[in-house]
Amino acid sequence: QVQLVESGGGLVQAGGSLRLSCAASGRTFTFSNYVMGWFRQAPGKEREFVASIASDGHSTNYADSVRGRFAISRNNAENAAYLQMSSLKPDDTAVYYCAACYTSLPATSVSHNYQYDYWGQGTQVTVSS
Repeated sequence: QVQLVESGGGLVQAGGSLRLSCAASGRTFTFSNYVMGWFRQAPGKEREFVASIASDGHSTNYADSVRGRFAISRNNAENAAYLQMSSLKPDDTAVYYCAACYTSLPATSVSHNYQYDYWGQGTQVTVSS
């Protein structure tokens, strides 16, 4: 059984920063075989892609709405992925989910919900104006 657990969400003022973490575990789960992604879902909206990082960390991909403000990273030795969010805006308010996709494809090829095999429970990020 694979578990993805997000942490680091909270309430922040516009212009502020937050760092989300995603801890992965599972008896047969080899973290370094998975592309890791972050998605978000705002109230009344569909879940949308935010960022992804290749299994080896050598490529990343971002939604246009966050490019230049967010940075995704991973530590394969610690089975963890991160999302550093800066210059936050009220429109960034959402539940943020991390997800894992078993593939060797580059991060730019993995940006759709249906491509991901495992999901975390989500962490709330609220940006006040």
